[in-house]
Amino acid sequence: MSAPKTIIAPSILAADFAKLGEEARAVEAAGADWLHVDVMDGHFVPNITLGPDIVKALRPHVAIPFDVHLMIAPVDPFLEAFVAAGANIVSVHPESGPHLNRTLKRIRELGAKAGVVFNPSTSPSVIEYMMDEVDLVLVMSINPGFGGQSFMTSQLKKIETLRRMIDATGRDIPLEVDGGVTPQTAPLCIAAGATALVAGTAVFKGGPGAYADNIRALRGS
Repeated sequence: MSAPKTIIAPSILAADFAKLGEEARAVEAAGADWLHVDVMDGHFVPNITLGPDIVKALRPHVAIPFDVHLMIAPVDPFLEAFVAAGANIVSVHPESGPHLNRTLKRIRELGAKAGVVFNPSTSPSVIEYMMDEVDLVLVMSINPGFGGQSFMTSQLKKIETLRRMIDATGRDIPLEVDGGVTPQTAPLCIAAGATALVAGTAVFKGGPGAYADNIRALRGS
């Protein structure tokens, strides 16, 4: 039996911000599985990007799931707004609130899937006793805050560890990697156990005519 197709989630952060709706439609047409939305507050990470109003404006343009990564603290007050705006998956950092378990439960209560994001220094052990509350695991292979950084190979061991933890649950939890993902680093992530890849520059370079080829290159097909 062939391996399942790797989920590709282009990061809208690398798109042309003057025409986000058009860019979202273009990557969906090119074969993207999810649209990854990086939300930064200038406090938890050193950059400011977008808020729920932009997510709401983008939602009618595509049918693929919105994979929303909240790099904001405190995160709890904003969960409802992002789910109401159209987020299908909401991922948070353990460091962005006092009670990760409560945050994940709240995301699920709102009707979205709940993800946990691991910064390069965050240990997989933070979710060891609450895997039943987790619908997505996201490993940052760069320090969050800016696109275009180089892939940190030190995170491959973490991906392997989290793969074992997920497999032990018997649940189909996507294991996603974000940061420096290119056609060269994607196979390393997949070999370590990743099933979903976030890519910004690697998808959006070359303009809409190149998106389908860029996505195929990340999948290795």
